[in-house]
Amino acid sequence: MASRFFMFGILFGMCSVLCFASDPSPLQDFCVADSTTSVHVNGRVCKDPNLVEAEDFFFSGLNIAGNTSNSIGFQVTPAIIPGINTLGIVLARADFAPNGFSPLHTHPRAAEIVIVLEGCVEIGFVTSNPENRLFIKTLEVGDFFVVPKGLVHFQRNVGEVNAVTIAALSSQGPGTIRVADATFGSDPPIPSDILARGFQIDQKTASQIQGRFY
Repeated sequence: MASRFFMFGILFGMCSVLCFASDPSPLQDFCVADSTTSVHVNGRVCKDPNLVEAEDFFFSGLNIAGNTSNSIGFQVTPAIIPGINTLGIVLARADFAPNGFSPLHTHPRAAEIVIVLEGCVEIGFVTSNPENRLFIKTLEVGDFFVVPKGLVHFQRNVGEVNAVTIAALSSQGPGTIRVADATFGSDPPIPSDILARGFQIDQKTASQIQGRFY
């Protein structure tokens, strides 16, 4: 009987290892995205390594200011290159006009590190229910701040001149969900009575806010 339990333990252990096994890192040096195909396999299909060039790993333009002449005074310039395919990273520049801001949003597939290059930026994120605790910090040149994966956060320029940040995200496809756009600008619209009850406002006000997003 003891030997049977022993064998069961061995088999269970082997099964556990197989069930939870995974590749901790890529199985090749790189997987440069093949721009000639639209097929996705947790990223894009790999280009033939013999056709890969140094340009596939290069991006030029993060020194160029984004156009912040919009309603929120904010513009993002992502550094999207074929060479980051499957590596789980992406980099972006964010430009803020005075009083410009990045509205409440989440990145469902990535944590984010924000580094200030110019100006003074306030950044904050909110933890999940039921605490809904706000962590907020004012950053100056050379400071950086970490936003955990999936949490609602914002940034705004609190200085008197333009501000610039660089953001590094832990996914090549982090996704961005703007809270206001998702709730009041969905397609088709969320029923206004649901919004009214959820935000504890009257239905007329909910409908009026929805109207601004269409």
